[in-house]
Amino acid sequence: MRVSISTRYAICSLRRHLRRTILAILGIGLGSAVCLFMIAFVRGEGKMMLKAAAESGAGHLRIVPAAWPETRENDLRLADWQSIDEILQATEGIGVVTPHARTEGLLAFGTRVAGVEIVGVDPNTERTINRLVRNVVEGQYLRPDEPGTTVVGRALARRLDVTLDDPLMVTVANAENEMSSAMLRIVGIVETGSQELDGIICHVNLPDVEHLTGRAGAADLTALVDNPKHLARHVRDLQSRLPDDYAVVTWKEIMPELASGTEVDETWTRLTVGLLMTVVFLGIMSAQLAAVLERRREFAVLSALGMKSGRLIRVMVAEGVILGLLGSVLGLAFGLPAAYYVATHGIDFTKMYGTSDLAVSNVLFDPVFKGDFGWWLIPLAFELALTATVLSSFYPAWFAIRTDPAAALRVEQ
Repeated sequence: MRVSISTRYAICSLRRHLRRTILAILGIGLGSAVCLFMIAFVRGEGKMMLKAAAESGAGHLRIVPAAWPETRENDLRLADWQSIDEILQATEGIGVVTPHARTEGLLAFGTRVAGVEIVGVDPNTERTINRLVRNVVEGQYLRPDEPGTTVVGRALARRLDVTLDDPLMVTVANAENEMSSAMLRIVGIVETGSQELDGIICHVNLPDVEHLTGRAGAADLTALVDNPKHLARHVRDLQSRLPDDYAVVTWKEIMPELASGTEVDETWTRLTVGLLMTVVFLGIMSAQLAAVLERRREFAVLSALGMKSGRLIRVMVAEGVILGLLGSVLGLAFGLPAAYYVATHGIDFTKMYGTSDLAVSNVLFDPVFKGDFGWWLIPLAFELALTATVLSSFYPAWFAIRTDPAAALRVEQ
């Protein structure tokens, strides 16, 4: 492979100023490594938030009545949820699907009362989609053949001072705006590790909510998708196949505050990466400009011998490309091990929050935050470093071609 004259000259120039070249490569490598680490960590954090939100009961997407996105009323019901359930089950890429019906109610035991959101579920599928009720520390989870039963969180049970098999008086407002009550027997107590979440969990069988409220059917169908990357496509496909009185919403619409937090993290990461690369850009440009000032007589001689401005620009850009390539390799050498460690071991925030689990907006997070890791880091490292070094070469190149050869040759030795 034949190397161009411009590239050979650029290599010779970098070798002549070896100390400056090494420092420039080190700066590019460290800047790229920090950027790779931050991007990998925030991408992993975003995936973790999506997974946590989806598996805390929100799902990746929901089928809801058309009016729900605006009103968010628990009284709304799907007209024919069984047929919609069949459509979801037959859709490729859709995993588990489960129905829900919610109502606000009061739980009472003796003189103790607690207001909670009572959630009607299908026991056969709920624990697959909702990690909050997987850890049943006492008793068992709901069974379809046991009506009139309930499962509550540990903190809620302590607040009401109840144990297994105790009867709870449940009171809700029914469809006629009248008070409707029933007795529910506690068959299970769950524990998430979060006092906040354990204080609001109250699950019953879906038919019990129908009986209490006088509203038949499910309020939503919550689903997990096999690949969250295809979530937007699933939403468009389902919305086109469903009647107008149904709407498809994603976890971002269900939990807008959590989605906003994720977007803020991504924005800050982009800003930080931009600032870091700007520092690298200015540092390389400064070094390149200093090199041009030192080589003014050299460039003047080359111009006098007939070197065109275009070739001089190619020399400077070639130097930037070489620095970028070597800096990328160094950035990968520093950044990949750090990104891999965070992706496999994570960063433990347990000591910071003083709890084994972290709950935000009714979403249960693992306190060990893990980053993302993959082949995408390699081209990203070259993209970051080469962009900074190539762009930083243009101004010194422009300065070099603007230098008057006669004036440069008159500079005192």
